[in-house]
Amino acid sequence: MCSCGVGKLKMNEIQVNLPTPRSDRIKQSDSLNFSNAARSVSSSVLALFFFAGLGYLIWFGAAAMEYRWQWYRIEPFFFRSVDNEIIWGPLVKGLIQTLKLAGMAGFFAILIGLFTAFARLSNSISGRVISTFYLESIRNTPLLVQLFLFYFVLAPIFGIDRFWAGILCLAFYEGSFAAEIIRSGILGVDKGQFESADAIGLSVLDKYKDIIIPQSLPLILPPITGLIISLIKHSAIVSVIAVAELTTAGLNLIADTFMAFEVWFLVAGIYLALTVTLSFGISLFEWSLKSRGN
Repeated sequence: MCSCGVGKLKMNEIQVNLPTPRSDRIKQSDSLNFSNAARSVSSSVLALFFFAGLGYLIWFGAAAMEYRWQWYRIEPFFFRSVDNEIIWGPLVKGLIQTLKLAGMAGFFAILIGLFTAFARLSNSISGRVISTFYLESIRNTPLLVQLFLFYFVLAPIFGIDRFWAGILCLAFYEGSFAAEIIRSGILGVDKGQFESADAIGLSVLDKYKDIIIPQSLPLILPPITGLIISLIKHSAIVSVIAVAELTTAGLNLIADTFMAFEVWFLVAGIYLALTVTLSFGISLFEWSLKSRGN
């Protein structure tokens, strides 16, 4: 009798530990995706109400100051047609420069972050000391001070122009944060994956390329997205060294037209469109990675 009871207990334990059927996993995934979509929609609605209220307050304040809106004059800020030829306006040219600046700075920032993260994870004492010194010195000094150092000190020494001075400054600044994001993502991978890769004799490059990095991507992508969005917003600071990007174009337009409200609304809207589009694209990529995993 006792042995039968034990046998029944073991059978029950086995039944409890059976893996979840694929259909149930699909249902759980669908419900999770639906809840995420619902949260995204609710967040979008709240953001819409917030910006609508903010717009109303600004409009009311401008009316109290008896400000005359001149939206009818904004078309040349984007483009104008001369002899059936489209000539792009200062905001479009500034946007193109901002995209170049942020794209190149983001590329170099991720490269710097990768090298710094692996240096901190390595067994080399000198690598860990140098990478730690770089992180602490960059993250604990203001970005504006670093930009002045790059432009007024390093740029004349190495003979680089203001555009590249802005790129390198942003790359080193954002790269310090990217390094910790990448390092945290790698450390988030289970230690058994490292041991398994070593057990089958994979080289260090193959271990990280084929096993560790793909598993760390879901942990790295969300904060990296925030980092790139922050980089796009921080790119406006290079206007202080007269790099012809979006904010500089806005400042020049205000000096020429005295349309401060309209120009800053347009500039803010362009930055918002850039960051929201980037965030949405990265979210789709992250969702596709999770779908492949399921």
